[in-house]
Amino acid sequence: MTTLPNRPNTALLIVDVQNGVVDSSHNRDEVIANINTLLAKARSEAVPVVWIQHSSDELKPDSAPWRYVPELIREATEPLVHKRYGDSFEDTELESVLAARGVGRVVVTGAQTDACIRSTLHGAMVRGYDATLVADAHTTEDLTAYGAPAPEQVVSHTNLYWNWQEAPGRKGGTVDTADITF
Repeated sequence: MTTLPNRPNTALLIVDVQNGVVDSSHNRDEVIANINTLLAKARSEAVPVVWIQHSSDELKPDSAPWRYVPELIREATEPLVHKRYGDSFEDTELESVLAARGVGRVVVTGAQTDACIRSTLHGAMVRGYDATLVADAHTTEDLTAYGAPAPEQVVSHTNLYWNWQEAPGRKGGTVDTADITF
């Protein structure tokens, strides 16, 4: 359904599952286990997997917080896209990586729900992609001290509103890990 011509394929995006991003996140271990399940399924079906890694003052390249969690292992053939903004498409090579693989639909996992996940979902849709959020494979940290809702509410609300997202010729949607189809 994507508006991108000649893009019949789907890719799994793994966004910012880095030590300094998810160490204190809601349901960390469950989310990482679900991402590993999705990784195995994508790889077994020859679905492109694209890793996205954020850099910032707090996530300095090559530092321990910047590194991906040890439970997730990227294969050498899987692209790694470096970013500095919430939207994984913004000022990165993500679009060219997806175009080279004929991808018109992205399946989004990772962290943080209320920042890079939301930005990437919206960024994908405005660029013409269908964008599916895996409901039990994204997480965020507890920012209630700053006035944010509790993490489980942030995740739940994002799942709720993304399930109904659509635009001309494009659709959003949510799905659980167990029900994913690539």
